[in-house]
Amino acid sequence: MRYKRDTQCVHGAPERAYEDGVRSVSFPIYQTATFAHTKIEHGQFNYTRQDNPTRLHLEETVAALEEGADAIAFASGMVAIAAVFELLSPGDHVICSEDLYGGTTRYLNNVSAKNGVAVEFVDTTEIANVKAALRPQTKAIYLETPSNPMMNVTDIRACAALAHEAGALLIVDNTFLSPIFQRPLTLGADLVVHSGSKYLAGHNDTISGFVVAATKELGDAIRLTGKTTGGMLAPFDSWLVLRGIKTLALRMERVQKNALAIAKALKGNPHVKQVLYAGLPEHPAYALSRSQSDGFGGMISLRVDSAETAERVLTHVRVITFAESLGGTESLITYPLTQTHNDVPEEMRARLGITDTLLRLSVGIEDADDLIADLTQALGD
Repeated sequence: MRYKRDTQCVHGAPERAYEDGVRSVSFPIYQTATFAHTKIEHGQFNYTRQDNPTRLHLEETVAALEEGADAIAFASGMVAIAAVFELLSPGDHVICSEDLYGGTTRYLNNVSAKNGVAVEFVDTTEIANVKAALRPQTKAIYLETPSNPMMNVTDIRACAALAHEAGALLIVDNTFLSPIFQRPLTLGADLVVHSGSKYLAGHNDTISGFVVAATKELGDAIRLTGKTTGGMLAPFDSWLVLRGIKTLALRMERVQKNALAIAKALKGNPHVKQVLYAGLPEHPAYALSRSQSDGFGGMISLRVDSAETAERVLTHVRVITFAESLGGTESLITYPLTQTHNDVPEEMRARLGITDTLLRLSVGIEDADDLIADLTQALGD
C-alpha cells in the first residue's frame, strides 16, 4: 500500500526492509562501525560504511517520498553531487543550468573539468538552448529548478524528453521544493539530488545529502560509488534527518504560506526593486511551476536599491538570522555575492544578476507578521 506523503513523513517507508523485533516508535540509532556474523555468509549488515539499519530506514523513506527505486544517503549534498558525476567518463559532455548553487559550479569547474568531463552552462529555462547544446557526447543534463539564487524554473518534462532522445540522463536538484512540492522522477528525471541539510532535515543541525534513482540499476551504481569512496551518512546524522522528515509536510506548508505573505509585502517596499518568487502570479514561470509542482516553497530572492541597503538589511535583521544555508525552522538571509556564490566566476555572476544588491531569504516557520516587521525595519525609512 502506498501511503500519502504526509503519512510517509511521519511513519517512514510503508514497509521496512529491516526489522529488529522491538518496533521502537523512534527508529533506533545503530551507532556501530561493524556487525557480528553468525554464519560464514555475509549478513544483511556488515560494516557501516556500506550498510547501516538507521541509514537504510532513512533511505527507504526518502525513496518513497520521491517515488524512486532507491535512495542513497551521503555525508553532504556535495558528496551526493560528486557521486552523480562519477557516472561520467573523460570525454563525456554535460549540459548544466547556468544558475546553480555556487558549490556545484565550483565542483564542475574544478573537479569535473580536471576529470575530462566537458561542462556547458546554458539558460535551461529556454528549452531551445538545451536542444542547441546537445552533442553526440552529451551524457547528462543537470538542472536546479527553482534555481539558486535567481529562482528560475525549467521545464522538467521537456528536458527529460530531450535527454532520453539523446541517450542521456536527466539529473535534477530538488532541494528547494523537497518531495512535498515536487517529484522530478515522476516527470521523467533519472536522478534527483538533495542537500538533505536543508528542508529534509529542517532544523539547521546536521549536514547530509541524497541521491534518489529512478531505477535499481542507477541506484546500484551510485551506491557502489558511496561504498567505495566512503562518504556515507553516519548513523546519528541519519536519525536526525529521520526526525526532521517527520514534520517536513507541515513545515513546507508553513514556509510557503509565510513566503507568499512576505513576497507580497516586499513588493510594496520602496527600497525593494524586484522580488523573485515563483509563487507570485507575475513570475514568468508561474504557470509552468503550477504544472510540474504542488507548491512554490519558501525561498525568495530580492533586489534592493543599493549595496548600502543590502548591508543595512543584513546587519539590522533581528528575528531573521544573517547566515548561510536554508530550509530550517529559522528564517535565514544570505548575501549570495560573498557567501553561496563567491566562487562563481565574476563574469557569470554579473550575467546572472548576482550583484551587490541581491539578497536571498529562506523563510522559516515563525509568525509571518514578525518576519515582515523585521524586514521592514531592517530596510529602513
